[in-house]
Amino acid sequence: MKIIICFFFTIFYSIVSSQNIKLTATATTNLPLYGDEFLGYDQFRFYYTINNNVFSKMNQYETLDYKNVSLGRITKVDIQNPLKIILFYENFNTVIALDNQLNEIQKINFSENSVPIVATAIGLSAQNQFWIFNSMNQQLGLYDYLKNDYKTITVPFTVAIKYYTSDFNYFYWIDANNNFYMSDIFGKITSRGVIADYDAVTVINESSYMYLKNSILVVHNIQKDIKYTIDIPEKSFNKFYYKDQILSIFTNKGITNYKITIP
Repeated sequence: MKIIICFFFTIFYSIVSSQNIKLTATATTNLPLYGDEFLGYDQFRFYYTINNNVFSKMNQYETLDYKNVSLGRITKVDIQNPLKIILFYENFNTVIALDNQLNEIQKINFSENSVPIVATAIGLSAQNQFWIFNSMNQQLGLYDYLKNDYKTITVPFTVAIKYYTSDFNYFYWIDANNNFYMSDIFGKITSRGVIADYDAVTVINESSYMYLKNSILVVHNIQKDIKYTIDIPEKSFNKFYYKDQILSIFTNKGITNYKITIP
């Protein structure tokens, strides 16, 4: 009996201990970069920021800027495709598409669309389309920017969106109750559960998200229900960005990049 009890205690202890694992991040580069908001980087190692409502793309050799004072504040930027960068100006219900030199190549005012659209969330999707959350009907839709064609793909959302992001195949969002959902391009909604309370968050993929709470950076693998605490020296920072095993920490002094392997 004692052997059985000890066996189950060992298994229980191992399971509990594995739920919060510390990951060590290795610093690789430091960049003196300044701006109001750090947006991330692309596969060509260009960094993107917003400073005084000016959108900038830069590396160590050059800096490119884009500004459009007539459209007000930039609400969202999508840099998935560096050859077609998307800027969303929510107050004017307008999207601007830029090429890799930040030249304006397309402007879409959704207020002029034949189907009423008031966009409050937007992202670049597959097949020449934008993800659009239309507050007119509280539904997610897809907008073909070549054909100027819009279609609704989901049922109405019943709880407000608190955070969202997207890739070409999925639209991810966290609602006001911290419920995490995703939708594919066919409008199939999948619940990913309730996530931890956070000060800042980013979705990595359908199984994992990274969040900041009380100056502690954590990765939560929902599928395995394991949390990884990331060990970095910065205790106060404005923004973090994660892509391809590189964690970027943005402070008022610039950017520090860390190499990190998430199991």
